[in-house]
Amino acid sequence: MTNKIIGLVIVRIIFSMVTIMMILYSTSLSAQRRGGGGGARPAARPSTSHTPSTSNRQPTAKPSTNNKVSNSGNNVNNSGNKINNNSGNKTNNINSGNRTNNNINSGNTNININVNNSHNTVVRRSSYRPYPAPPYRYGGMRYYAYRPYHYHPYRPFYWGPVWHPWGFFVAALATTAIIVSVANAQYHYDQGVWYAPSNDGYEVVAAPVGGTVDELPANTETVVVNETTNNYYYGGTFYEKDSSGKYTVVPPTAGTIVDHLPEGGKEVTVGSQKYVKVGETYYQPIEGDKYEVAQVEEDK
Repeated sequence: MTNKIIGLVIVRIIFSMVTIMMILYSTSLSAQRRGGGGGARPAARPSTSHTPSTSNRQPTAKPSTNNKVSNSGNNVNNSGNKINNNSGNKTNNINSGNRTNNNINSGNTNININVNNSHNTVVRRSSYRPYPAPPYRYGGMRYYAYRPYHYHPYRPFYWGPVWHPWGFFVAALATTAIIVSVANAQYHYDQGVWYAPSNDGYEVVAAPVGGTVDELPANTETVVVNETTNNYYYGGTFYEKDSSGKYTVVPPTAGTIVDHLPEGGKEVTVGSQKYVKVGETYYQPIEGDKYEVAQVEEDK
């Protein structure tokens, strides 16, 4: 009898312990559901919209051609904006053997000088002798020249790898480039080519009238203006030499003959004749595959 009583007591004790454990487990589970803090949370997913720091971005490379829209049949428009041309004058930014990565700090990298500035291509009237023949008239304009018209196709001349047409962009200049100030603006001159700061680089521009340099390239041509005056001609730009031996950019003089025209001109049809227009200058084709600077006026 005593053993039965002991057995019942043990069973009750075990049953009570199981009941207490079930109550404790139920209470703990309920607390976790209410507070959500009992268990470890899943690791957060990395954000897919994370944007890398701009300080670690690599600068976007400029396209190697840096082409600009051209309305000219010769792939270069009147302001000298560059595109591929069969003359071979176009090279790839600073990849020419005559270009280095040495920047010249002008302190004016935010200055943009309009490459359409064509003051150096507005023809100066020649006054040393009258024209021997009446002008060619068309469209309310008069086209004067001393020599007879003789058509030949416009073929841009190749001045070499260091020369570039208006609108050509380079990221850096050669160490041989110099700074020339003209009318409160700063230009860079290097071996017959004029540059202006533009968009974290330099763009080839029309040589500014009044720009003076000490030297011109070795293949500069001498052209006759009149009986007493010669000009120096390179890459479509005319220079006059002063008594000190320096060369100053001047506009072309009507009647001047040149052997070559630069990339950047365009052949234009005027009635039954064709001229080559570079900036504001009309060049009339003449015998010998040469060109004469034509004087163009309104036909009043």
